[in-house]
Amino acid sequence: MIMLTARRTFRTLLQIRQMETDACGIPLKPTWSLRQLVSSYPSPSLSPATFQHLHELSALLPPREGTPEYDITKKELDELVRLVEAVKLVNVDRPTDSSIPDGRVWAEGTGIPLTKEPFDEKIQGTKLLHYASRTLEGMYVVETDRER
Repeated sequence: MIMLTARRTFRTLLQIRQMETDACGIPLKPTWSLRQLVSSYPSPSLSPATFQHLHELSALLPPREGTPEYDITKKELDELVRLVEAVKLVNVDRPTDSSIPDGRVWAEGTGIPLTKEPFDEKIQGTKLLHYASRTLEGMYVVETDRER
Protein backbone atom coordinates (compact mmCIF):
# COMPACT_ATOMS: atom_id res chain seq x y z
CA MET A 1 0.00 0.00 0.00
CA ILE A 2 2.84 2.39 0.88
CA MET A 3 4.57 1.57 -2.40
CA LEU A 4 1.38 2.33 -4.35
CA THR A 5 1.03 5.71 -2.61
CA ALA A 6 4.69 6.52 -3.29
CA ARG A 7 4.27 5.67 -6.99
CA ARG A 8 1.15 7.83 -7.25
CA THR A 9 2.95 10.73 -5.55
CA PHE A 10 5.97 10.32 -7.85
CA ARG A 11 3.70 10.30 -10.93
CA THR A 12 2.02 13.48 -9.70
CA LEU A 13 5.41 15.14 -9.20
CA LEU A 14 6.45 14.16 -12.72
CA GLN A 15 3.27 15.68 -14.13
CA ILE A 16 3.87 18.90 -12.21
CA ARG A 17 7.46 19.17 -13.43
CA GLN A 18 6.45 18.67 -17.07
CA MET A 19 4.12 21.67 -16.98
CA GLU A 20 5.36 24.73 -18.86
CA THR A 21 5.99 27.75 -16.65
CA ASP A 22 7.22 31.29 -17.13
CA ALA A 23 10.40 32.70 -15.56
CA CYS A 24 8.63 33.17 -12.21
CA GLY A 25 7.39 29.56 -12.14
CA ILE A 26 3.77 30.45 -12.91
CA PRO A 27 2.09 27.85 -15.16
CA LEU A 28 1.43 29.07 -18.70
CA LYS A 29 -1.78 27.01 -18.92
CA PRO A 30 -4.41 26.44 -16.24
CA THR A 31 -3.67 23.48 -14.00
CA TRP A 32 -7.34 22.79 -13.23
CA SER A 33 -10.74 24.15 -14.16
CA LEU A 34 -13.89 24.81 -12.23
CA ARG A 35 -15.87 23.04 -14.95
CA GLN A 36 -13.74 19.91 -14.48
CA LEU A 37 -14.11 20.10 -10.70
CA VAL A 38 -17.89 20.57 -10.73
CA SER A 39 -18.46 17.97 -13.47
CA SER A 40 -18.25 15.19 -10.87
CA TYR A 41 -21.36 16.52 -9.08
CA PRO A 42 -24.88 15.51 -10.16
CA SER A 43 -26.45 17.73 -12.78
CA PRO A 44 -29.82 19.16 -11.65
CA SER A 45 -32.42 20.21 -14.17
CA LEU A 46 -34.71 23.22 -13.78
CA SER A 47 -38.36 22.63 -14.55
CA PRO A 48 -39.94 24.90 -17.18
CA ALA A 49 -42.05 26.48 -14.41
CA THR A 50 -38.92 27.32 -12.35
CA PHE A 51 -37.21 28.64 -15.47
CA GLN A 52 -40.22 30.89 -16.14
CA HIS A 53 -40.36 32.00 -12.48
CA LEU A 54 -36.65 32.96 -12.42
CA HIS A 55 -37.15 35.14 -15.48
CA GLU A 56 -40.18 36.80 -13.89
CA LEU A 57 -38.18 37.52 -10.72
CA SER A 58 -35.44 39.03 -12.86
CA ALA A 59 -37.95 41.12 -14.82
CA LEU A 60 -36.77 39.42 -18.01
CA LEU A 61 -38.72 37.91 -20.85
CA PRO A 62 -37.87 34.20 -21.10
CA PRO A 63 -37.11 32.74 -24.52
CA ARG A 64 -39.82 30.54 -26.03
CA GLU A 65 -39.61 26.90 -25.05
CA GLY A 66 -38.10 24.70 -27.76
CA THR A 67 -35.92 27.42 -29.30
CA PRO A 68 -32.11 27.16 -29.36
CA GLU A 69 -31.92 30.27 -27.16
CA TYR A 70 -34.13 28.54 -24.56
CA ASP A 71 -31.92 25.42 -24.59
CA ILE A 72 -28.70 27.44 -24.22
CA THR A 73 -30.08 29.62 -21.41
CA LYS A 74 -31.54 26.62 -19.57
CA LYS A 75 -28.26 24.71 -19.85
CA GLU A 76 -26.33 27.71 -18.46
CA LEU A 77 -28.77 28.04 -15.55
CA ASP A 78 -28.52 24.30 -14.86
CA GLU A 79 -24.73 24.65 -14.66
CA LEU A 80 -25.07 27.59 -12.24
CA VAL A 81 -27.43 25.55 -10.05
CA ARG A 82 -24.91 22.69 -10.11
CA LEU A 83 -22.17 25.09 -8.99
CA VAL A 84 -24.33 26.42 -6.15
CA GLU A 85 -25.19 22.89 -5.03
CA ALA A 86 -21.49 21.93 -5.10
CA VAL A 87 -20.63 24.96 -2.96
CA LYS A 88 -23.36 23.97 -0.49
CA LEU A 89 -21.64 20.60 -0.02
CA VAL A 90 -18.40 22.20 1.19
CA ASN A 91 -17.90 21.74 4.93
CA VAL A 92 -17.22 25.16 6.41
CA ASP A 93 -17.61 24.27 10.08
CA ARG A 94 -14.85 25.84 12.11
CA PRO A 95 -12.87 23.70 14.53
CA THR A 96 -13.89 24.16 18.14
CA ASP A 97 -10.34 24.64 19.39
CA SER A 98 -8.93 28.14 19.72
CA SER A 99 -6.07 27.66 17.31
CA ILE A 100 -4.79 30.61 15.33
CA PRO A 101 -5.18 30.29 11.54
CA ASP A 102 -2.09 30.15 9.33
CA GLY A 103 -2.68 33.65 7.97
CA ARG A 104 -2.14 35.31 11.32
CA VAL A 105 -0.34 38.62 11.54
CA TRP A 106 0.55 38.48 15.20
CA ALA A 107 2.50 35.72 16.88
CA GLU A 108 0.53 33.52 19.25
CA GLY A 109 0.11 35.18 22.63
CA THR A 110 0.73 38.65 21.24
CA GLY A 111 -1.78 41.23 20.20
CA ILE A 112 -2.28 44.85 19.35
CA PRO A 113 -1.00 46.99 22.23
CA LEU A 114 -4.07 48.89 23.37
CA THR A 115 -2.51 50.47 26.46
CA LYS A 116 -0.02 52.74 24.68
CA GLU A 117 -0.96 56.37 24.41
CA PRO A 118 -1.36 57.63 20.85
CA PHE A 119 1.34 59.83 19.37
CA ASP A 120 0.29 63.35 20.40
CA GLU A 121 3.14 65.44 19.02
CA LYS A 122 1.93 67.42 16.02
CA ILE A 123 4.41 68.46 13.40
CA GLN A 124 3.78 72.07 12.46
CA GLY A 125 5.46 75.06 10.93
CA THR A 126 9.03 74.80 9.68
CA LYS A 127 9.34 71.20 10.93
CA LEU A 128 7.18 70.20 7.96
CA LEU A 129 9.89 71.45 5.57
CA HIS A 130 11.99 68.41 6.49
CA TYR A 131 9.48 66.22 4.64
CA ALA A 132 9.51 68.27 1.42
CA SER A 133 11.53 67.00 -1.52
CA ARG A 134 12.81 70.51 -2.40
CA THR A 135 13.17 73.64 -0.29
CA LEU A 136 15.03 76.94 -0.64
CA GLU A 137 15.71 79.36 2.20
CA GLY A 138 12.94 77.96 4.39
CA MET A 139 10.34 77.81 1.59
CA TYR A 140 8.85 74.99 -0.45
CA VAL A 141 10.04 74.83 -4.06
CA VAL A 142 7.37 73.97 -6.61
CA GLU A 143 8.42 73.68 -10.23
CA THR A 144 6.04 74.92 -12.91
CA ASP A 145 6.15 75.25 -16.67
CA ARG A 146 5.06 78.88 -16.59
CA GLU A 147 7.53 81.73 -16.78
CA ARG A 148 6.90 85.11 -15.15
